[in-house]
Amino acid sequence: MQTTSKNSSQYPLPARIPRHIAIIMDGNGRWAKQRGMPRLFGHRAGTENLRRVLEAAVEFGVERLTVYAFSTENWNRPEDEVTGLMLLVEDMIDRELNNLHKNGVQLRHIGREDRLSEHLREKVHRAVEKTRNNTRLILNIAFNYGGRDEIVQAIKHIIDDGISAEQITEELVSSYLYTAGQPDPDLVVRTSGEVRVSNFLIWQSAYAEWYFTPKYWPDFDKDELYKAIIHFGDRERRFGMVSEQIQTP
Repeated sequence: MQTTSKNSSQYPLPARIPRHIAIIMDGNGRWAKQRGMPRLFGHRAGTENLRRVLEAAVEFGVERLTVYAFSTENWNRPEDEVTGLMLLVEDMIDRELNNLHKNGVQLRHIGREDRLSEHLREKVHRAVEKTRNNTRLILNIAFNYGGRDEIVQAIKHIIDDGISAEQITEELVSSYLYTAGQPDPDLVVRTSGEVRVSNFLIWQSAYAEWYFTPKYWPDFDKDELYKAIIHFGDRERRFGMVSEQIQTP
């Protein structure tokens, strides 16, 4: 991953940059179909594109990136596609881990570990541990992840810890989620033209800005990320208040 210390004049940035961007990386299969190729061809192109988006995110000053790689519902896809996706993830870790570590990227896994093979779990743990002290950019990979399931698991753990109903607050619930200790996403991007949440960061994205693009994920490049950031910079974030309150010092 090659990065530059300053943003080039081709990409003048707004005063307000999203600290945390979450991306629903959608459209790999349709991208491949357009080219007469199998779906896995698109998924492979999608994993390779992640490197380019990471480089752009660092250049633009983004601190955290959360990507939706595999949902709890994706297990229902054809077996050969699921198997191929698992192998792609293993290959990506093997191929990119040292480079990501060298460039200061901290990897975190958000999601469940059950149903992952022992071999893949070990690779995920190794990647997380190796990069745990890096600070240039935090990359959350939502793998075997579902927003509703995340909340259910949080409730179960709260009950297991014997916490009473009177003690439960939004801050407490947030501390039991996979993203505990991290700021919520400022901007959620979905590629491929679909306009839905798809069970992604349901709790965390309550006040996020959303950006939908018809570009399929393999075609979502630096220019497209820049457009999303400009869109974010043009939005007024009110968090339930009115404009006059936001503008008051």
